[in-house]
Amino acid sequence: MPLISQVFEPRRKTSYALCTAATDRSGWNPKLARFYEYWLAIAPPGKLPGRQHFEPLDIPELLPRIWMLDVLHEPRRYRYRLAGTKEVETLQREVTGRWFDEVHPHLMGEPEATGRFEAMIESRLATYRKGRIVALHHKDHQIVENVMCPFARDGVRVDLIAACSILYYSRGVEN
Repeated sequence: MPLISQVFEPRRKTSYALCTAATDRSGWNPKLARFYEYWLAIAPPGKLPGRQHFEPLDIPELLPRIWMLDVLHEPRRYRYRLAGTKEVETLQREVTGRWFDEVHPHLMGEPEATGRFEAMIESRLATYRKGRIVALHHKDHQIVENVMCPFARDGVRVDLIAACSILYYSRGVEN
């Protein structure tokens, strides 16, 4: 029996919320709220933070759950810049340096696969989601809760997406 979940429902809608500083975070996992608040705090006034503003040592307790995607614009593609140990554990492989579409080939052609990334690039807003896992992860991980935040070296054009993810077992316990 494979450890990676083989369940994937094509064309399944996933919902996420665009977030602003005023977004109510009281129902979020506290780790995700901490990550989002950190992202808000490091942003220069009126601009997006860039990778140069992100200091991993400011949030060491979150590092195992953080993953980053470089955003390439022409053609649009995403590459894992890094994946924390919890992400590597659930994916059951190291993905740093690999293309998102190569790590998750089953998602290609699915509008929901990268639609969230596109929404963040266009709106320059973070997103929050809690729901069933879409990408292939360890079979025991059924629910994901995460916040994804856009970064821009120049403060405007998104060139990086950083996320903090919490995976839950089917009985609702955090991994």
